Amino acid sequence: MTWETVVGLEVHCQLGVKTKLFCSCSTASFGQPANVNVCPVCTGQPGVLPVLNGGAVELAFSAALALGCRLEPRSVFARKNYFYPDLPKGYQVSQYELPFSRDGKLAIPGKTVGIHRIHMEEDAGKLLHAIGSEELPYSLVDFNRAGVPLIEIVSEADMRTPEEAFDYLTNLKAVLQYAGISRCDMEKGELRCDANVSVRRPGEAFGTRIEVKNLNSFRSVRDAIEYEAKRQAALIESGGKVTQETRLWDVEAARTEPMRSKEEAHDYRYFPEPDLVPLVA
Repeated sequence: MTWETVVGLEVHCQLGVKTKLFCSCSTASFGQPANVNVCPVCTGQPGVLPVLNGGAVELAFSAALALGCRLEPRSVFARKNYFYPDLPKGYQVSQYELPFSRDGKLAIPGKTVGIHRIHMEEDAGKLLHAIGSEELPYSLVDFNRAGVPLIEIVSEADMRTPEEAFDYLTNLKAVLQYAGISRCDMEKGELRCDANVSVRRPGEAFGTRIEVKNLNSFRSVRDAIEYEAKRQAALIESGGKVTQETRLWDVEAARTEPMRSKEEAHDYRYFPEPDLVPLVA
């Protein structure tokens, strides 16, 4: 039985500025001791107010123009509400209903991939489960990365093979580097990718998509898409049903593992950020 793979990618790119999105803390968190680049703003202390980084906005708009996007005349920041230990405020400042740009495109060999939207958001912190080679019986929280400015580039579901996804990421990285948007150093977490994968019979409607995380290289993206498409096809052929969920890519085992059921937008209870005025282009 012939199956067609459908792929869309969500790419987070750290903007190449020296300070965080809403405060003056340094963005140079890689290799730094934990919690040295923090302040009351990026850790969500009571009574503080954010100040938008104009340089980050300029780079975000430049990225949108480099990718052929349409700039929206008015965009709004929103609070994305969820609880996780690396999110000190209990919400992430992002954009939801009114992002700053839409409808771009990126050429890859043999086709053009649509870009659905690009929006700005702040990064979360990170959890440390080991120090060097020493495994810890507990987790440590490092907020150095919390508040670092990101853009999220959401593609259309236009890719049909793992190779097309690989080409898309390769060309996207080249554009972002050439335009001076970011260094895109994946080792430092400056470029991160999640893949949305589904399968269908040719000509049918899109199937149920699975989001795959923990993709630390372009090769991992390609391998994870190939595995996940085969897994879904085999599941359907055996009489099973694909349920929407988030899965993690295990590099060592070369397979995806369940992480959690996939959240919908209403789970995050988005609402406009009351401490930031709308952004006018």
